[in-house]
Amino acid sequence: MDRFMGTWKLTSSDNFDEYMKAVGIGFASRQIANMAKPSLLFSVDDQGVFSMKSMTTFKTVEIKFKLDEEFDEITADDRQAKTVMSLVDGKLVQTQSWEGKSTTLEREVQDGKLIVKCVMDDVVSVRTYEREE
Repeated sequence: MDRFMGTWKLTSSDNFDEYMKAVGIGFASRQIANMAKPSLLFSVDDQGVFSMKSMTTFKTVEIKFKLDEEFDEITADDRQAKTVMSLVDGKLVQTQSWEGKSTTLEREVQDGKLIVKCVMDDVVSVRTYEREE
């Protein structure tokens, strides 16, 4: 998990609106999310609990988790999901399940960038973050 620690700033986003549509996010919320340029802050406390905080000018959302333990998550778009965070082949994989649906967000550090692949059914979005100094 060390490679994820620190603050990351969104630099590019591909197909995110289509991903949000597939998840079921309404038009107004998608417009706001498309304008937002979030920073992600990963940290860990002395109890081994990880934190992932997404910060924009519109909203800040933080989740705290232990790897491979399901927890209740209220997403940025206010879905109430059951979520599991796991490390799989060096990727931080977030699986959200709600109302019989499921989406996966895979986070991976490649060439000093944080690549986030968001998958809902057959719709894939790729968002790229660079480390903030």
